[in-house]
Amino acid sequence: MPHQKRVLILLIMVLSVISLTVALTYRTGSPQFQPQVIDDQVQIGYGLAIGDVDGDGKDDILLADKKQFVWYRNGDWKRFVMVDNLTERDNVCLAARDINGDGQVEVAVGAQWNPGETSNENQSGSVHYLIRPQDPTQLWQPVKLQHEPTVHRMKWVKTADGFQLVVLPLHGRGNKGGEGAGVKVLAYSFPQNPLDQWPNKVLDQSMHLTHNFDLINQGSSEALLIGGKEGAKMISWQKGAQQSSQVIDDHGFGEIRKSDHLIAGIQPLHGQQLVIYNQKGKRIILTDSLNQGHALILEDLLSQGQDQIIVGWRNKNDQGEMGIKMYRANDPDWNTWQSIWIDKNQMACEDLKVADLNGDGRMDIIAAGRSTHNLVVYWNNSGD
Repeated sequence: MPHQKRVLILLIMVLSVISLTVALTYRTGSPQFQPQVIDDQVQIGYGLAIGDVDGDGKDDILLADKKQFVWYRNGDWKRFVMVDNLTERDNVCLAARDINGDGQVEVAVGAQWNPGETSNENQSGSVHYLIRPQDPTQLWQPVKLQHEPTVHRMKWVKTADGFQLVVLPLHGRGNKGGEGAGVKVLAYSFPQNPLDQWPNKVLDQSMHLTHNFDLINQGSSEALLIGGKEGAKMISWQKGAQQSSQVIDDHGFGEIRKSDHLIAGIQPLHGQQLVIYNQKGKRIILTDSLNQGHALILEDLLSQGQDQIIVGWRNKNDQGEMGIKMYRANDPDWNTWQSIWIDKNQMACEDLKVADLNGDGRMDIIAAGRSTHNLVVYWNNSGD
């Protein structure tokens, strides 16, 4: 064999070994997340949303704080107030998504947070659509919509009837301790003029105490996966018709997320357990040391071809720890898991989101803290 050919084969073999080594190192190496405090004066930080507010092509951060709905401009992270003192009581949630394709998010918000009042809609709950001003750094105009008491979560959802605002109360009307009437899951249709009445309909009323829901992409529409006291329920649109099915009914959920491979959840409501259900439906407890588990993400942040779980809790546990952890599977069959701290004791996590905020192709973590009063971006430098 000519000398040059032997050298070429040897070089190819060496490069192959190097490539394999790099790939394995990235797969098994520690994730790298660099925290940046965006705001250290957050009052509660009830809820987060991500989307392009000003139309510059970059995702901004939106926050439902105690008495203000605000957004932070990507780049300089300057804070702008959208609505101030909307209702007598606290704000609680918001939804932001570009539903008309103009490159800017439409925003809806929920306030008058009063979970102990389940009957009087004037004293509990509110739903408002915010009309964008020409300059989005100025105050937005709220439009009040009909609502149920104890409004708690909302999302813009792609349905067979177009984008709708789906609102999830915590309790059914008149409920006490999760007993009584079912929770009315309401879907609002966007009118031609947002100042007009918003048509709405009840998607489901079978659950009695709910907490959060996830969106599942089904191509032409998105399904809702709702977690609550009685387990989890899926609402979907097949061939234009709405369908409902019970997914898991043996344990209650505070938070729930679903990917192609797993369902992850915090159990029970504000619970201490992080669990997964694998493709065979087997329930596996990853930890039972949360305290007030309140935030959950199921996403592949490390480009491993497997989802990782990011979980946040807001009170110190028996070990005196609170914050955000990542759980990563050690094997392709999801049998064993490794936990990695993202933030230890600097974040009383109320809500979590992920987004590629700097356009480097890696999903960053965004978290809002309750007793820590902070908004933090954890920049994803994994693989550097």
